[in-house]
Amino acid sequence: MGETYQKEQAFLEDTAAAWDPQSPLKRGEPFPAPEKQAPAEAKLVRLPEPELLPDREVNFLELVELRASVRSYTETPFTLQELSYLLWCTQGVKMPIGKGGSMRNVPSAGARHAFETYLFVQKVEGLVPGFYRYLAYEHALLPLADAIPWEESRAPFIEAFRTQHAVAESAVTFVWAAHIERLLYVFGKRGYRYAFLDAGHVCENLYLAAGTLKAGCCAMGAFEDAALNRLLHLGGVQEFSVYAATAGKTS
Repeated sequence: MGETYQKEQAFLEDTAAAWDPQSPLKRGEPFPAPEKQAPAEAKLVRLPEPELLPDREVNFLELVELRASVRSYTETPFTLQELSYLLWCTQGVKMPIGKGGSMRNVPSAGARHAFETYLFVQKVEGLVPGFYRYLAYEHALLPLADAIPWEESRAPFIEAFRTQHAVAESAVTFVWAAHIERLLYVFGKRGYRYAFLDAGHVCENLYLAAGTLKAGCCAMGAFEDAALNRLLHLGGVQEFSVYAATAGKTS
């Protein structure tokens, strides 16, 4: 039994320090970029502005009590405004605060917000099915058709997940990939723990936001890391998939 947990114990010990005095921040190194930049020539898909999104009156206690994972979805698409709303609720930037940090609609250790949001879009009005990356500071989508061709990549993407039917039926599948240096910059190795904690904050907001749209959501942690990272062109070390969730309309 002892050997079974040796690697896990080593990880816990290696990340046990609450604050690393030798972190890049303490050494005075430049802070990492808070977002992966889009190519200068890229044609972005502008999303409806957050201030134009409609208010939604909800019974919060009922919303929490009815929260559940939903794995089957209808053919009804999300509107672009609804997708904008889900993205704003999960990673929307309220304001930058300097040194690569930002205040967003979800908590993050040290306000570092290490995640890039990748989208597998199948049923959204006005969007060509395909892969996109959310640019949180611009509140826009970067199409990834050149890097991740739809016809070649759709099936491998679905097959990377254990619950394949949920991905296949979803209107949108969200993948949150940690750009880990944003957390390591402040916290050193402790940042690896925070990446996984922060993912939970983001996904729970997706559950609650989807609930206000009468839509369903299902968190997904059971996927083939190497396959998903390879398909999304993530190195697997500096940037790697942490969590995912399907979302779609329900009957």
